Amino acid sequence: MRFATIRSEHGPKAVVQVGNNFVDVSAVDSSIPNSVRGILAGGDAMLAKVNAAAAAANAPRIAVADAQYLPPIPDPQKILCIGLNYRDHALEGGREIPTEPVLFGKFANTLIAHGESIRLPKVSAKVDYEAELVVVIGKAGRDISEADAWDYVGGYTVGHDVSGRDWQFRGAEKQWIIGKSFDTFAPTGPVMVTKDEIPNPHELQVQLRLNGQTMQNSNTREFIFGIPKLLAFLSQVITLEPGDLLFTGTPPGVGVARKPPVFLKPGDVVEVEIESIGLLRNSCIAQS
Repeated sequence: MRFATIRSEHGPKAVVQVGNNFVDVSAVDSSIPNSVRGILAGGDAMLAKVNAAAAAANAPRIAVADAQYLPPIPDPQKILCIGLNYRDHALEGGREIPTEPVLFGKFANTLIAHGESIRLPKVSAKVDYEAELVVVIGKAGRDISEADAWDYVGGYTVGHDVSGRDWQFRGAEKQWIIGKSFDTFAPTGPVMVTKDEIPNPHELQVQLRLNGQTMQNSNTREFIFGIPKLLAFLSQVITLEPGDLLFTGTPPGVGVARKPPVFLKPGDVVEVEIESIGLLRNSCIAQS
């Protein structure tokens, strides 16, 4: 299934894409939550209810073209991010291949939807782009084994880890979290695809285009640490919850590594496209 969260007169609403329409499944069955996070927390039984509701002849439908998107998971408890997780990206930056996952985080203020604008801060002159596959956690878990990790995956979405490089690499101490956590610095969407539709998330083409020019083009087969390894590593420390977002790292081609460097400017349009999931498009504006 392909889930989205859209604006409605009653607030955010979880919907399922069927062809060129979104189906309002909670209007068919009132036991279905209005949030994708709530649906995931209901497990397989809830997904079965959603599937049945999406097929109902009387289900209210909204044309995809008319939808006003919110992030697929607008209310995650955690936004976890992995740095340097593509071999070719680590080599691009002259870094050693990491021996364990490099973790940082973002905050909820960073989330925006497909079609919304990335606001370029007044205090950062080096805002960079990073295309990312985002794993959406489907079930709560702690101390997850690699063998069981797929049981805890709910699905996948497209993510853009926007980065203020002049803050991320500021001073001897560095400031990864603050450099990654300006408002609007985590576009996601437009949809979340359930894991059954992606047989192998380690074989997905990931591309980013800036004003129509391809800047990043790689494949998740370049992951240094696959999804089971990431979930096992993180869940030693953090209880993963339904709806948590895990940004899995970016391919080579980022602006800061180019000669000369390329940074985002007002008027730019960034498209992140991931095979079998979709295309996330956002424009850039100056912070007012």
